[in-house]
Amino acid sequence: MRILVTGGAGFIGSHYVRTMLDGGYRDFEDAHVTVLDQLTYAGRRENIPGSHPRLTFVRGNILDRKLLREVLDGQDAVVHFAAESHVDRSITSGAEFVRTNVEGTQAVLEACLTGGVERVVHVSTDEVYGTIEKGAWTERSPLLPNSPYSASKAGSDLMALAYFRTHGLNVSVTRCCNNYGPYQHPEKFIPLAVTNLLEGRPVPVYGDGLQVREWLHVADHCRAVHQVLAEGRAGEAYNIGAGTAESNLALARRLAELCGAEPDMIRHVTDRKGHDRRYALDQTRFERELGREPDVPFGEGLAETVAWYQDNPQWWKPVKNGGDRP
Repeated sequence: MRILVTGGAGFIGSHYVRTMLDGGYRDFEDAHVTVLDQLTYAGRRENIPGSHPRLTFVRGNILDRKLLREVLDGQDAVVHFAAESHVDRSITSGAEFVRTNVEGTQAVLEACLTGGVERVVHVSTDEVYGTIEKGAWTERSPLLPNSPYSASKAGSDLMALAYFRTHGLNVSVTRCCNNYGPYQHPEKFIPLAVTNLLEGRPVPVYGDGLQVREWLHVADHCRAVHQVLAEGRAGEAYNIGAGTAESNLALARRLAELCGAEPDMIRHVTDRKGHDRRYALDQTRFERELGREPDVPFGEGLAETVAWYQDNPQWWKPVKNGGDRP
């Protein structure tokens, strides 16, 4: 089995790659993994092994169609993680998100189609649904994105499903809630809060901080993505939730306690434009078809994540204090 992982040096993609190389996915213990990653600010070559007998690393852009054809030669499956993913950046640089997330996804899908790839998983986000006051989104809920990031991901989802309906490409879509865990870039809320607190800086919380999110450990997310790769149905989307939810303010207070900081280190700042109020995912389809349940309790995973950032300042300090690249 040969698998191409786009964006495999990023936070989520690299966890998936490391787990597969460690034999963590049943029936894929001998799979050869090719990582295609441009190594933008969020992709770190250090996130995956420097050398491994079952790993090939290719630095490149998913918009490079010639390169895509070359790296897809002989691949059995593609797991497509590569994306621009930070909402704040999309507000000031929307065009980049359209290029990477929509045009880049179309390029990957087209290359998979013409290259005869047998299986494709397109990794997306719950943010494509927009905001929901009560209840939870199902996979049949309308896509009502409110940021340039989520709009670009909604476009990429629709492109993937169109390639199934039009061309019969064996592709599934996953839509996950917020992730956390080791190796996450400190622009995201949990590592930003933790690293700020470790440096004695305040934690910025948008608006009143009562925006509600589900939080899933990256290991649980990657296990779910792999279940969809192995067992999911073509042409379907699968919600991947955590089953628990917490407001940003409550999470900030929990992180302050874990870091041994006082609650007054939390500072409310001007709210983000178009900020979604609440996300919630209905996981009935996933549980019915694939039987998934998260393995990492939120409290335990959060404490372990804080400890990882405490123990690995050499990973995050160069990025946070010296610019995007180490």
